[in-house]
Amino acid sequence: MKPLLQMAERERASKRLTELREQIAYHNHRYYVLDDPEIADSEYDRLFRELEELEARYPDLATPDSPSRRIGSAPLEQFAPVRHTLPMLSLENAFDEGELFDFETRMRRFLNLAGPIRYYAEPKIDGLAVELVYENGLFTLGSTRGDGLVGENISANLGTIGNIPKQLPALPAASPPPRLEVRGEVCLTIAGFKALNRQRTAAGEPLFANPRNAAAGSLRQLDSAITAARPLEFFAYGVADPAPLGVASQQELLQRLAALGFKIIPNGRICADLTQVIDHFRHLGTLRHQLPYEIDGMVAKVDDLALQRRLGAKARTPRWAVAAKFPAVQATTRLLAVEFQVGRTGAITPVARLEPVQVGGVTVSRATLHNEDELRRKDLRIGDTVLVQRAGEVIPEVVKPVVEKRDGSQGEISLPGACPECGTPLVRKAGEAVTRCPNSRGCPAQRLRALIHFTGKAGLDIEGLGKKAMEQLAAADLVRDIPDIFRLRAEQLAALPGWGEKSAANAEAAINARKTVELARLLAALGIRHVGEVTAQLLARRFNSLAGLLQAEEHDFLDLEGIGPQAAAALTTYFADSANREMLRQLEEELGLKISAPPASTRAQPLHGEVFLFTGTLARGSRQEAKNRVKELGGQVATALNRKVTHLVCGQSPGSKLAKARELGVAILSEEEFEQLLARVGG
Repeated sequence: MKPLLQMAERERASKRLTELREQIAYHNHRYYVLDDPEIADSEYDRLFRELEELEARYPDLATPDSPSRRIGSAPLEQFAPVRHTLPMLSLENAFDEGELFDFETRMRRFLNLAGPIRYYAEPKIDGLAVELVYENGLFTLGSTRGDGLVGENISANLGTIGNIPKQLPALPAASPPPRLEVRGEVCLTIAGFKALNRQRTAAGEPLFANPRNAAAGSLRQLDSAITAARPLEFFAYGVADPAPLGVASQQELLQRLAALGFKIIPNGRICADLTQVIDHFRHLGTLRHQLPYEIDGMVAKVDDLALQRRLGAKARTPRWAVAAKFPAVQATTRLLAVEFQVGRTGAITPVARLEPVQVGGVTVSRATLHNEDELRRKDLRIGDTVLVQRAGEVIPEVVKPVVEKRDGSQGEISLPGACPECGTPLVRKAGEAVTRCPNSRGCPAQRLRALIHFTGKAGLDIEGLGKKAMEQLAAADLVRDIPDIFRLRAEQLAALPGWGEKSAANAEAAINARKTVELARLLAALGIRHVGEVTAQLLARRFNSLAGLLQAEEHDFLDLEGIGPQAAAALTTYFADSANREMLRQLEEELGLKISAPPASTRAQPLHGEVFLFTGTLARGSRQEAKNRVKELGGQVATALNRKVTHLVCGQSPGSKLAKARELGVAILSEEEFEQLLARVGG
């Protein structure tokens, strides 16, 4: 009977291993490639730990392609591949102090060492791991970790990060070697993350779940201008090969990198033994909510580089480093109800009303459920015990129901068929995750949120007209539409509860100060779907005036690099709408709004009016660098062959665009001819 039981257990283990590998591969793709995870890190760690434990129990069931032997995920096809000189490995995790002692025990056994081991311990910043290559002190290449062996070439995007040195100093005591491969983490501060999500809310775009995903999404932009507009920072934590630097310890290595101009992760320290490592881990746990950036634990590395070399690495992790992870900032509570909020663009967002619970030092009574698909995927019921976390230490969210605690009393969640604010039937377009109220003009919730956006920080930032003030003005029927804001007078405001003569006068002065506004700022404030700060700047530079935008057609928007079909359609619809055109006319003609064009570039614009399209692989540099040079000289870059393209630049294997360009009579340039053209016009 016993062999039969063992066979059954083995069969169950084999089946579970297959399930775990599929789940982890899926979540790796969501996390590393799409920058859009579906589960909390703690839930992913639980799945990964279960996989490792089952493979340890049944080693013959382990497979060569198991996630336990791989790092990250394959690079995206949109970026050129970069093979790392030495693999960029992942880190072994420790979830409690006992696992830290196990980690050291394994090292001692491997080294046959009885004496103390000194460590360097630093916060584990939650960002995107990258590698920067310097040749003779010059930054020449930047890439993501990718699958550990091959990453993505994101040199142009990394070059926009202000604190990444472009040239290393030649110091007597710290001169860079002929080739230096610096590794570190690109991250967003929590303040930067909040600001970015405010912009995305303004543009009607999905929010980033946490700073890590925001940083990764920012670095994977095909337009470096978008990356440049985001407040990214780089922290160095090591190099591929420390030997050329002539240092003996991890601490010396970081000191040398700091002398070369790199920002080093703050709050790192030398620990004489594992007890001090644990003390520092506890100390960082008390600091984590006060730090300007998000950390999810601490990394402890053997300080002695000679010991690091002796220890070497396993399939996916070094033997000389461990990531001590903080407990997830999570708690369980009860789901009391689900309310449906109407956003500025009509998006219907389900919001969980919870029994108040402490999560990471903050009382949480409401949490986002994102959209209908997310609600269904999590299979939530009214009355469920649910797991709640503060994602990115910022946004409370419901992770999942605790199904084991269901007792049959839980009720189904009814999804509304009509707008909870105006009663209009809701619509959901094919391919979109969001259900919307289409009554943009008649829905009071949409009108109010559009007004709040217009006067808020993502809009014109009119001092004194914040969210509460706009709610009060709308309730008093003083402001129904954007032009009403500019009709407000101090005496009207002073008559409202909570206002005095001084605050009313200050608000009127602030309104008048915004009667001169840059075109890009006005466009961002109008709240057009898919149009945030970066897109607004692109539009202002291209069309130069509100009149130019009102005359534009959809193909004019599509011709702009960085504007896709959704944004182009939204812009066309917005500026074709007679009510919107009348509102803009009132602002300019009746209320005296002065809309200023973007400042003229002081650079020569020899390629003004020329439109370039690139095809094939460029041998002399990255395609993004070539695009940037065209834009710097006043030209435009197209994403597809159309009637406005004037030049097709062909690299290796140009594909079908070459034949079509010949048919259209487009000027065709080799890469060498393109370089010669730039040299002639001053590029």
